[in-house]
Amino acid sequence: MSESKSLRVAYGEALAELGAKNDKIVVMDADLSHATMTSIFAAKYPDRFYNFGLAEVNMMGAAAGFAHSGLIPFASTFAIFGTGRAYEQIRNSISYVNANVKFGLSHSGLSVGEDGGSHQSIEDIALMRVLPGMTIFVPCDPIETKKAVFAACEINGPVYIRVARPVVETITREETPFIPGKANIMKDGSDICIMAIGLMLTEALKAADILATEGIHTSVVNFHTIKPFDTECVLKMAEQCGAVVTVEEHSIIGGLGSAVAEVLAGNSCAKFMRVGIQDKFGKSGKPADLFAAYGLTAENIAAQCKFLIK
Repeated sequence: MSESKSLRVAYGEALAELGAKNDKIVVMDADLSHATMTSIFAAKYPDRFYNFGLAEVNMMGAAAGFAHSGLIPFASTFAIFGTGRAYEQIRNSISYVNANVKFGLSHSGLSVGEDGGSHQSIEDIALMRVLPGMTIFVPCDPIETKKAVFAACEINGPVYIRVARPVVETITREETPFIPGKANIMKDGSDICIMAIGLMLTEALKAADILATEGIHTSVVNFHTIKPFDTECVLKMAEQCGAVVTVEEHSIIGGLGSAVAEVLAGNSCAKFMRVGIQDKFGKSGKPADLFAAYGLTAENIAAQCKFLIK
């Protein structure tokens, strides 16, 4: 198993590796390259790196221009600034015309920690998911982050890669499939299914272990792709288990929970519950403390699963 690593470091390393293989790759940042780790690419390919300063809106417009020129731009900044401040440019200049722009947006979710609610993007998936033609990857570990970067390069059109800040365990393997739009079943069980994304996959697997001690057989599914969404997997697991819990480091509105609910509505009688941020903003605190405060822990996930099936 690979060493633990921050997803943002894995993102920067993947960009540099991809840049060596494809000279059409250009990388852009908004004065945060040492935080998003695009600095790794900049050090190797300074002639293909562009720092736009605190001007995310201009950066997205320029990214569209690069794409129309036949290049493959990866635009990076914090998720709150990329999806929020520059949303109109992403919508009209990129998504509307299906421009071939990739967004590697870091410091997503509550795990930004002490930066507080103003910097914690808990709406970003919802914002990007509603845009026609947008592909959305939410990798769970360093290996998946690299796969997401390389997969994004092969897709003709806009792709959002949601990158987290903390150092995390590696829970997938090099041989684990990463097929855009196809979820991965990480653990198979018959009593309840936990569907998770990003950093919550580790907590979901731990929750499954807790439930196993009480004789509850739990499936855990990794939805590394939020759009296009694997509706077939959702319906299959709902039928197999009869109960589904979604877990996300994002608002329960517009993210994974909403995507699963949209599939189940009218198509399944499975019991259903969403674990995530309950229509609130974040607040300042250490990531582990915030996860506990907002119920994003293995213990709470297990408790909600037991409540649902009983």
